Amino acid sequence: MKFTEKTGKTVEEAVKNALEELNVGREEVDIEVLEVPSRGIFGLIGTRPAKIKVTVIDNPEKKATEFLEDMLEKMNIVAKYRTKLENNTLNLEIIGSNMGVLIGKRGQTLDAIQYLVSLVVNKERDEYVRVVLDTENYRRKRKQTLIKLANKLAYKAKSTSRDVVLEPMNPYERRIIHAALQNHPHVVTKSKGEEPFRKVVIEVK
Repeated sequence: MKFTEKTGKTVEEAVKNALEELNVGREEVDIEVLEVPSRGIFGLIGTRPAKIKVTVIDNPEKKATEFLEDMLEKMNIVAKYRTKLENNTLNLEIIGSNMGVLIGKRGQTLDAIQYLVSLVVNKERDEYVRVVLDTENYRRKRKQTLIKLANKLAYKAKSTSRDVVLEPMNPYERRIIHAALQNHPHVVTKSKGEEPFRKVVIEVK
């Protein structure tokens, strides 16, 4: 967590100094008064300044959307965002027209942007937040496509009695293949290779 400790003649002065250093607004921080100011004896001897601790409130949704807004502005893309943070998973949907450029071939561009957003969101965080980035329901459509592919290739493996090796996939897509065939009566799945070229293999039982 990003924080600072500041002193001042008053608590308000200390807060002002802290906000200027952190470059944030008052609504973005938690303020803890460590020491109240004291004027001492006769207002001269033993005067003690106010001392505070100001901690920036972590807001994954804000960090993610601000990063995307800045990036897409440079790409001349106008978009809106829908976010939902639940159980340490941040689901973030980009809404706009012609989002194909953000998806890329087999979602590779979308995956790359998701990775960058995850880095930004989790910077200086103690507890990891999983980021799931989507646009035009690509993730759902891709999942349905992969499930159909998994069952088609499982049938092929069984019919030919030969193992089937799929193209390299990211961990998320490999998990979809594994899950789709985990209870299949005739095949089992495993992953082999090193990232980013790791593949799913469908083996006949």
